[in-house]
Amino acid sequence: MKPIVSIIMGSTSDLPVMEKAAKFFDEMEIPFEINALSAHRTPEMVEDFAKNAHLRGIKVIIAAAGMAAHLPGVIASMTPLPVIGVPVNSTLEGMDALLAIVQMPPGIPVATVGINGALNAAILALQMISTGDEAMQQKLINYKKDLKNKIVKANEELAEIHYKYKTN
Repeated sequence: MKPIVSIIMGSTSDLPVMEKAAKFFDEMEIPFEINALSAHRTPEMVEDFAKNAHLRGIKVIIAAAGMAAHLPGVIASMTPLPVIGVPVNSTLEGMDALLAIVQMPPGIPVATVGINGALNAAILALQMISTGDEAMQQKLINYKKDLKNKIVKANEELAEIHYKYKTN
């Protein structure tokens, strides 16, 4: 089994956030890899990874960014693949990471999700790679249908709760 998505984080301290993406790919049966690479501590490894990911069959890269928040942009500068940045709440409530990721120079785009939004990054990655694959798209359709069904069920359960002044 060869990975088609790569999840990258600067250190394993980002794993509690990024594991939401890993669990989603597992649920969707999408082969992925997960590695720690640091733009500052292992720049040569980051460069080798970024320049060769597409040659290994990777289709999308999801990169976490906390404190200095350089990893997604550095990877994006060296790969032809789409990169999705996940700002991690490490300092300044994650706003510093969010702004660092979205403020990329022209020609080096990084798609960005909300702070600690690894699940949305995984869903976006699957939407990107499923455009030519009906089976993958069906998995997304079913996933979103399940989301809808959870809300419908929640409203049914809320209807059973009674309060003196509750009107519905």
